[in-house]
Amino acid sequence: MKLTILGCWAPYPRVSGACSGYLLQENGRNLLIDTGNGVLSRLLQHIDIQDLDGVLLSHLHPDHLMDIYSLRHAIEAANREGRMDKRVPLYLPTGPAEDFNRIIEFTKAFTIQVIDGMPESKEAFIAGFKVKFTPGKHNLPAYSISIEGSKRFVYSGDTAYQEELIKLAAGADLFLCEASGLEQDMEYLQENHLTARQAGQLAKAAGVKRLMITHFYPEYVLSELQKQAEEGFSRGTELAREGATVEF
Repeated sequence: MKLTILGCWAPYPRVSGACSGYLLQENGRNLLIDTGNGVLSRLLQHIDIQDLDGVLLSHLHPDHLMDIYSLRHAIEAANREGRMDKRVPLYLPTGPAEDFNRIIEFTKAFTIQVIDGMPESKEAFIAGFKVKFTPGKHNLPAYSISIEGSKRFVYSGDTAYQEELIKLAAGADLFLCEASGLEQDMEYLQENHLTARQAGQLAKAAGVKRLMITHFYPEYVLSELQKQAEEGFSRGTELAREGATVEF
């Protein structure tokens, strides 16, 4: 399996950067995880639009969502012009209602699957991958996601520290975890996000094989986030780098 970082910034990008978006691939299958602003143009550097097999939205905050509107037009145009002959499965939560109600009308581009309405196990097979969604601890409906192919990848999405994420991430081959702040910003982040140190502590508790942190506030020095994550993990930690592809 391989993961390409399309965007890693939040809640806005650095110059020429993009917000949250990740391309997961194996054996010609392509899943797009989150569609923050700037992600679509990065995606098209790696695959043609007709090769996209599924889109997963962890939640509907703008830095994880905005390019779904551009993606909708790209898929509709490809179908209209004969370059594509399918709608793409789109998994998303239900809120905020304003965004959700708009997106579920995009039925010419997507087959809509509402995560909140899935059976209690919140499991699905998407393009041959086994996918499990676990509710995050955030200020609107949000999910952490496990995706299993030949290896297992877990993405925290946006969430505060919680036992449910430790269980989901247990033994993951690659854990991509938000690190929204430094330890001194704990009061600001609590109840909605993880600090870098907490990301490391959570990864250690889950016994993951590799930890990569992401969801960076653009004004931070990333080496400081990395240092605190490594202190929590007690091992080396990777930084998400736009355009980078990692195999695992």
